Amino acid sequence: MEGSRLLRARMGQPGPLLVGGAHDGLSSILVREAGFDAVWASGFEISAAHGVPDANILTMSDNLRAAAVMVEASGIPVVADCDNGYGNAINVIHTVRAYEREGIAAICIEDNVFPKRCSFYAGVKRELAPVEEHVGKIKACLDTRRNDDFAIIARTEALIAGWGMDEALLRGRAYADAGADFVLIHSKSPEADEVLGFAERWDRETPLVCVPTIYKSAKASVLADAGFRMIIYANHGLRSSIKAMREAFALLVKDQMTGAVEHMVVPLNDVYELIGVPKMKREERDYLPAGGVDVGAVLLAAGASPELGDLVKDRPKAMLDIKGKPLIAHQMSALNAAGIKDISAVVGYRHEAVKATNLKTIVADSSGGELESLMRAASDLDRRTMIAYGDILFDTDLVERLLQTDGDIVVVVDRSNASERPGRDLVKTGGDEGANGRSLTGRQTDTLEAIARDLPGANGEWIGMMMVSADGAKKLVATYEDLVGKGADKPLHQAKSLKEAALTDLLQELVARGASIRVVDTYKGWMEIDTFEDYRRAWSQVD
Repeated sequence: MEGSRLLRARMGQPGPLLVGGAHDGLSSILVREAGFDAVWASGFEISAAHGVPDANILTMSDNLRAAAVMVEASGIPVVADCDNGYGNAINVIHTVRAYEREGIAAICIEDNVFPKRCSFYAGVKRELAPVEEHVGKIKACLDTRRNDDFAIIARTEALIAGWGMDEALLRGRAYADAGADFVLIHSKSPEADEVLGFAERWDRETPLVCVPTIYKSAKASVLADAGFRMIIYANHGLRSSIKAMREAFALLVKDQMTGAVEHMVVPLNDVYELIGVPKMKREERDYLPAGGVDVGAVLLAAGASPELGDLVKDRPKAMLDIKGKPLIAHQMSALNAAGIKDISAVVGYRHEAVKATNLKTIVADSSGGELESLMRAASDLDRRTMIAYGDILFDTDLVERLLQTDGDIVVVVDRSNASERPGRDLVKTGGDEGANGRSLTGRQTDTLEAIARDLPGANGEWIGMMMVSADGAKKLVATYEDLVGKGADKPLHQAKSLKEAALTDLLQELVARGASIRVVDTYKGWMEIDTFEDYRRAWSQVD
């Protein structure tokens, strides 16, 4: 009923109602975007979109389904072309009930006999229903509708059928007297003289509607001054799209590359905006659980790895083959399985060799440290993001546990044999689980107290995986920028300079500044590829 009310309200404003033809949700959105007052759910366009003539080949249900999609997609009033009501007055009763129930603002029924023929088809048999029969349909519409704002447009094809002006006026007056909300006079004359002549002789209060498909030079202002309250541009969207698609498809076949039509197509982001992808993303963030929200991943894979010798002579460590697919592809599979699809990799050494489907690469200086590499991806840290070294294998369970843990910064710590692993990224943690470390939920509440290489008293090893919220990412970037401002050549914890700093140095700086960094415990479930022995072990353990 909202569409009907909006249409009636627009009737009370100056100027003619401009109505644009459409055949599906996207075309109706474009009608709204162009600034039309309403959508014309065109029987001609809907039939053509189904690849059939406009001749009552499609059923009422087919046309209603298309019109209902336009109501939902466009958000503006939809005026539906209902041919001749799909039968007699009994069929019309069913039509009104169904269309009103789906939120259509108005329907138009014409006085062609069933099955109708498009007004502009030449050389086809064309008959009009008796005046009394069409008047009965109009009365059935009025008696059936539940909302008086639901408008009934009565259309006469008398001029199309060649029955003359007097017959057209007789029919139009009869339909107006029966209570129609609008009367549509149709014409296939190349000039507007016929419809203007009809308007000049019109002697009823019922507003007039026209469809200037053939009389192309008639401006809306002229038609409005003559008395036409609604002007329908019935099929120009479909016809222009056929021209554009025909040209684009011909070029694609000729040149056999998509670049040939790049100048003819809108960017994909334009399509995303039209169909509501940004709105869907906002709704995902608002309503879906953590695993389904918009989470990205950044993999740090810029460094060279000379310790692996000839294995990385012509490729970075991330492209090492492990059981038939690169290391980075194994990482992406684990991330994808947890619902993380938007993945970036910061690459440097042999970056041209990094190739993976649906992976965004960011080129960094391979001589810089991990921290500098991460900051090259700062623009990708605009939401919740998982950050991981590019030389570790991990299972999906670890990713899911990170997704399920709240906190602006959360790190994964391996509790197995930390003190026996010199040269690793060791950590000290503390928490509130009690002296025995037991927990009913199985979830830790530890926080990071220190992180460094060869850390005395360490009780775990950071595996090179972490999750940051949007706020946590801002904190990482802001801290880095503050350090740059104080001097990039100054040492940072265990690094000689900020350029050479590792991610562990930034984490320690955040701890020193009082940041709360949560910890997710693991016992195995990951593997680092640092030496040939690690690589051999990975081949034996990866499925």
